[in-house]
Formats: sequence, C-alpha cells, structure tokens
Amino acid sequence: MDTVAEIPELRQRVQSARQGGAVVGFVPTMGALHAGHVSLVEAARRDCDFVVVSIFVNPTQFGPNEDFEKYPRVLEQDLEKCQTAGADLVWTPTKELMYPPHFSSYVEVESLTETLEGTTRPHHFRGVTTVVTKLLLSCLPDMAYFGAKDYQQQAIVRRMCLDLNIPVEIKTCPIIRNEDGLALSSRNTYLSAEERASALSLSRALNLAEERIAAGETDLERIKTEMHALLAGTPLIKVDYATIVDSATLEEISAPQSQMVALIAAWSGATRLIDNRELSAVSQA
Repeated sequence: MDTVAEIPELRQRVQSARQGGAVVGFVPTMGALHAGHVSLVEAARRDCDFVVVSIFVNPTQFGPNEDFEKYPRVLEQDLEKCQTAGADLVWTPTKELMYPPHFSSYVEVESLTETLEGTTRPHHFRGVTTVVTKLLLSCLPDMAYFGAKDYQQQAIVRRMCLDLNIPVEIKTCPIIRNEDGLALSSRNTYLSAEERASALSLSRALNLAEERIAAGETDLERIKTEMHALLAGTPLIKVDYATIVDSATLEEISAPQSQMVALIAAWSGATRLIDNRELSAVSQA
C-alpha cells in the first residue's frame, strides 16, 4: 500500500491501474477509522481490483460551533487499518490543496438537503457535496462506497452524481454496530460511560419502530411518538428528530409503505449521534 498527497500522483496511479484493466473502488473518509470504515474498504476490495481510500477532515461540512478542531486525527493508526483491510492507495490531501486561496465554487443539492440534518446543520450538506464532488473528480473511480449510517448523505450523493452525470456507481454498505447495538461512529470516542449507556436508546427506539411495523401497526404517528418518548425518557438524551420517511425522497409519510426508513438524531450529553433502520410494511395479502 502506498500513500500520496497530491492530485497528479493520485491520478497517475489510478490511470495506471485502469490501463491494466482494473476496476477502481474509492472510499472517502475523514479518518479516525473504525470497523464501519474498514467494512467499506473490505467491500471495495471484494468488488474492485484497485482500492483508493481518502483521509481528509473536511472543514466546510462543520458548523461554527461544531467539533472540527477536536475531531480525532490518528493518521498512523488509520494507515495501518487501511493496509489490513486491503487498500492499495491512501490519498491524504491537505486543506490547502482542497480549498486554495480564493476558492469560491460550491455544489448544492436541493430538496433532499432541506430536511432532517439540513434543518439543524445549515450548510453541512453544501460542504459534503462540494468535497465529495472534488474527491470523485480527482480520483475518478468506477465505484464509491458510503456507509448507511449517514443515510441522508448517501441519498444526496447518489442524487448529485445522477444529476451531474458523474460516472461513478454509489455503493451503500450496512451499518456496523457494537454487540450492544450502538452504531459505530468516530464520535463515540467523545462519550463518557454514562453517555454511552444512554446512547443505546437510539438503537432501542429503532428496534421499537421495527417491532411495531412487524406487528402490523399502521399509525406511523403513534410509532414516532413512542420512539420520541423512549428517547426523551432516557437520561442525558436530547432529541433532534425521530421520524419515519420515504427511503428515496426522505419525505415524511403517514402510512407504512414498501420502502421507508426510521431516522434518529439525538444528543447524548454533548455528543450528537445519528442512527437509522430501513423498514418494510407488512404485506396484507
């Protein structure tokens, strides 16, 4: 495995691999890699001949009072994990490379960005879509891998690539969880023991929604109310949203349908966490 920092080096390596007939897979990350990220690299390794991982903590997707400065940066550990997972090349661009002086071009996706995370984190998705566009156009992979935990993000990236004719197949990989159900996140390292215990309420609320749907409940408002109550009744938890939406449009729905997803954003102490669960209505046949 090799490491490069500059775009010409990256492109030369990708072009050389492609000239040899390789299918190129790409995993964009912000580092602080955990088993969820590793699963993305492993999926790319299974599907592709040449695997590129980027590590870049993107400043434009953080708000002014968010955790950009304290976001974990552990490059040497990340490189070891990339090598073990089967990456061929790790790209580590700098802020100065990605956002040079006078940078003034941003990519915005309408509609999908205006709900859920978009209501509480203004400009977050503009930062995401801009950096992902730059990463994809720099690497030009055949496939790019995203985790399902950031459900809204992967839907937005998918729409962006479709709308802008970016010739990359977007792959979404399953959420990886700890044995107790907590979805893996680089921000879990911020949690105290008490906050981590309270954070388990997110997966419990999703379990509740899944159980209610499986039992034939058709009143989604009732399910959402129960999810919210479970979360709000947990010490240290403050709820941003707990809802059920159409999987494709991310619009709120009033009745069960074949493709829907329950999504939660909540604070455990000072740490904001997200989680989700795809649901499917029980057939009435």
